[in-house]
Amino acid sequence: MNQRLPATLAAGVGAVLLHGCGGMPQTAEEFRQAVPGAMLAKTDTYEVNRAVRDVATTFQRKAPECLNMSVRTVSQTTTSYQNILTEYRATVVPGGERAELHLQQLHKTGVIYPSKPPEGGAYIIVADAYPLPGNRTRMQLYGPSIGYDVVYRAIRGWASGDSLGCPDLTKIGK
Repeated sequence: MNQRLPATLAAGVGAVLLHGCGGMPQTAEEFRQAVPGAMLAKTDTYEVNRAVRDVATTFQRKAPECLNMSVRTVSQTTTSYQNILTEYRATVVPGGERAELHLQQLHKTGVIYPSKPPEGGAYIIVADAYPLPGNRTRMQLYGPSIGYDVVYRAIRGWASGDSLGCPDLTKIGK
């Protein structure tokens, strides 16, 4: 099945993914709690053969380098024109009982939010790394069920250490 989204849906899914009666999640924890019951959202769990401290170190190095950027999406049909500027911001929270990677997106132009987004933009992906015996790590991801495969693949590669490349954020929704 082709999971290609039109630019309008790809740009808006983060803004309205979890919007409901309570509004948009304002923290990573609210996002974690909302994803399991949200439409167009999923959780994913897998294990990697690396210590959580190594996963956290890779997240600290790669997330800012690869995910902190702006992307402009322009689409035009015979009846509409869209010009959307999206800023992506990654935050890594190492230590404690888990290492965390948060990806937020803020549409600067072209999208009207149904409620106030949190500082830094709507939470779009939260990836948690938990230590396991034998220098292994359990990854728990929360986010959209479609449109963000390039980011999920990058996070998996960073966690496993198998691929340290950056995702092409212009491919989100495609």
